[in-house]
Amino acid sequence: MYNVLLWKDHAVTPDKTYKVTENADGTITLTPAGKIIQQGTNMSAVNFNNMEQGILAANITGIEALRLIGFLQTKTEALEGQVLEETLTNSKKYPFNDSTKTIALDSSNPRNNKDYTITVEAEAADGFVGDIVITDKMLNGFKIAYTGSASSVNVKCYVQGGK
Repeated sequence: MYNVLLWKDHAVTPDKTYKVTENADGTITLTPAGKIIQQGTNMSAVNFNNMEQGILAANITGIEALRLIGFLQTKTEALEGQVLEETLTNSKKYPFNDSTKTIALDSSNPRNNKDYTITVEAEAADGFVGDIVITDKMLNGFKIAYTGSASSVNVKCYVQGGK
């Protein structure tokens, strides 16, 4: 746990004044003069290491936050999914039907697993649609068909998940 340290400036009055002492070797020693009105925070390894630990903890927290944001972005993209529109056709007479069609998923938004959901709307049909059946889900697509007697059905497929 990071402990916040409130640093204090060292304040002397009058400021920036020194007492000069001449040494025997010809050098001089400067000693701060004036009255201390506020003792400054000790610049020590303990205080600096506390600061370093806080910086490290903040960096680790930031990295973890970025990882979680990436995870949530992937989940959000999976929920947004993609919308595909297709026309299914049937050339057979009822009760026979050859409307099965393979629909490819968008290659720029591939699925990582087959655990995705497909919701289908029949937008237009020139006859009885019956049930819409999804089969053979793959990472890059799925098969779709209808069971009714219509010769043509326009469908809108909403694909979500699989990320």
